[in-house]
Amino acid sequence: MQLSQVAPAFVAMAHRIVWAGVATVDGRGRSRSRVLHPIWQWDGEQLTGWIATSPTPTKRAHLAASPYASVNYWTPSHDTCVAECRAALHVDDDTRRFVWDLFLNGPPPVGYDPRIVPAWTGPTADAFAVIRLEPWRLRVFPGTVLLGQGGRVLTWREAE
Repeated sequence: MQLSQVAPAFVAMAHRIVWAGVATVDGRGRSRSRVLHPIWQWDGEQLTGWIATSPTPTKRAHLAASPYASVNYWTPSHDTCVAECRAALHVDDDTRRFVWDLFLNGPPPVGYDPRIVPAWTGPTADAFAVIRLEPWRLRVFPGTVLLGQGGRVLTWREAE
């Protein structure tokens, strides 16, 4: 399938679900997951995800060892979507301001005021960083398919 077919469906489902399990891998090949709140931008050609986060030593080490993340959304109705991504931690002021504003002005329920996190006093606070996600594989799996009620699984993979 083409990215243009899958990306809009992915963004719609991801932004409806909001919270995702995000897994990274350490330098010894061990995975770790945490629940995070990405926001996605689809411009008709490229899909980019952004995560407002704290630049913890674990995140820094994992992304330095393996610059990839798996982002998995799920609802009780079994709607799931997954983005397998290249991932990079950004601490430059321009990117942090951009993503801060993206969340601050984003549509509900995915948009929110980042100041709700006490340590995030502003976009250039030391405790505020950004993970940029560039998917190389997407899958959108409506729960209706699993339950035999119709629908279609959408999958895209970047050309090698």
